[in-house]
Amino acid sequence: MAANSRLTIAVHALAWMALAQRRGNDSLTSDQIAASVNTNPVVIRRSLGDLLRAGLVEVRHGAGAGWTLARAPEEISVCDVYDAVEREPLFAMHHSEPNLECPVGRGIRPALGGVYDGAERALRSELERTSIADVLRRTLRVR
Repeated sequence: MAANSRLTIAVHALAWMALAQRRGNDSLTSDQIAASVNTNPVVIRRSLGDLLRAGLVEVRHGAGAGWTLARAPEEISVCDVYDAVEREPLFAMHHSEPNLECPVGRGIRPALGGVYDGAERALRSELERTSIADVLRRTLRVR
């Protein structure tokens, strides 16, 4: 199973936007963001659309067109971004009902449900502690 990179791409885009803002450039085009992520601008526009619907970015059309942060980077948690771009739960149960005649089949969903809920809570707690400003700060330390 391939790992999903939607969260990474969205956080990358927001950190790049935060750096541009810090340098006095309030907006970036999807092409500029795509160049940093090294991906197709269509992928970036799709991600920015999710972030726009979540109220994390704004878009300006016409003269000075581009994407801007809707809130300060310190006010956007990685959990906010996760909620904006991830449509599926972290873990899923079987696609079809397991064999309820089997003792494992009968109890697997309730047993794993608690484990999965705990893992999701731990993930959300960790993501909530980190802001886009934190990600940018850590990124700029790397040489």
